[in-house]
Amino acid sequence: MTPLAIDLANLCLRRDAESRSISAENPRGERGAGGQATAANTLSPRAWQSARDLGPGWKCSPCVELQAGQHFTLMDVAGPGVIRHIWMAFDPKVRRQVILRFHWDGAEQPAIECPAGDFFCTSWNADQAITATPVNVNSKGGMNCFFPMPFRQHARITVHNDSTESALLFFYTINYTLEPVPEEALYFHAQFRRTRPLPEQQDYVILDGVRGHGHYVGTFMAWQQNNAGWWGEGEIKMFLDGDRAWPTICGTGTEDYFGGAWCFREGNYSAPCFGFQTVTGKSGEPGARMTMYRFHVHDPVFFRHELRVTMQALGWREGARYLPLQDDIASVAYWYQTLPTAPFPVLPDRDRREII
Repeated sequence: MTPLAIDLANLCLRRDAESRSISAENPRGERGAGGQATAANTLSPRAWQSARDLGPGWKCSPCVELQAGQHFTLMDVAGPGVIRHIWMAFDPKVRRQVILRFHWDGAEQPAIECPAGDFFCTSWNADQAITATPVNVNSKGGMNCFFPMPFRQHARITVHNDSTESALLFFYTINYTLEPVPEEALYFHAQFRRTRPLPEQQDYVILDGVRGHGHYVGTFMAWQQNNAGWWGEGEIKMFLDGDRAWPTICGTGTEDYFGGAWCFREGNYSAPCFGFQTVTGKSGEPGARMTMYRFHVHDPVFFRHELRVTMQALGWREGARYLPLQDDIASVAYWYQTLPTAPFPVLPDRDRREII
C-alpha cells in the first residue's frame, strides 16, 4: 500500500486517491458542486449582497455567519479517507470561545475538543506568526494545520460559536482525500486544558487519562506569569504505561523542552518543531503572556496503553531557592491513538476560558 504520509520523497508516486474540499462554497465536498450558492442557500447573506449583480459562481458564499451559541457542522463525510489540510480564519478576539470538535468513525466522544485559536497555536486574543511544520499561521490570521487525520468509516467536524459575537464571519477550508487507510493508521487527537491560577505546589496537567496504543506528537502552551523574574525552571514529565509516582521521561526545564535555552534570552522564534513568543508585556515581568509549541515530528513519544503528561511552573526566590508558581496556564496536547477515546475532562466553560 502507498504510504499514508505525503512528502517530497514520495510525491511522485501514483495513489489510489480522490481529492475533495469542503468550504462554505461546497459544504458537502461533493464532486462538481462548488460555487453554486444562491440567495436561497448561501451561508453568508452579506456575501450574497455583494454578489447580487453577478449571481451564482461569483463568491456568493465564502464563509458561514455563525450566530452566538450556534453549533455548525463543518464536515460530515463517509470514509475511508484522510484529512490533509485545514485552513480557518475569523476574528482573533473570540478564538478562545470558538470550539472545534472532531469525531471519528461514529464515536460520540470527540477525539478533538479545543478552542480554535489554541488548536492552531495562537492565543491571548492576538495574532502570532507560526511557521511550524504541522501548524502554520500567516498574516493576517490565516490558520493552517497539516497533521494527517485518517478515518475509516466517517469523519464529523463541528464548530461551536460559544462567544457573544453574532453573525461571526467564519472562513474555512478542509482538504481531504478519499482513499484506503492502512490497518496500522491511528486516529488524531487534541485536548485543551486551562488552570487559572495553578494551585500552590502542583504540577500543571497537560494530559491525563489516555487509554490506548499510540504516540504523543505535540504540546502548545499559553502562559501568563504572575510573579516577577524567570518563570520557566519547571520540568516536563511523561508517565508511560504504568508509571505512577515517577515518570519515564523527565526534562530539565520549560524552555529546554520547547527547544530554547537560558531563559529564552534571545527572544522570539518560530521553527519547524519549536517556537516561543512573548505576546504581551515582557518575559520576566508580572502579567507577561507567552506562547510556546513543541512538535514531536521526528521523535514521537510512544505508549502502549496509557499516558500522562505534566509541566511544572517553577521560578526563583531569595537564597537561590526554587519558587513554585501559581500562573495562568492553558495547553493543547496532540497525539495519535487507537479507538475508543477515553472521555475527556469537561471543557472549561466560557468564563473559565475567557482571556481578561
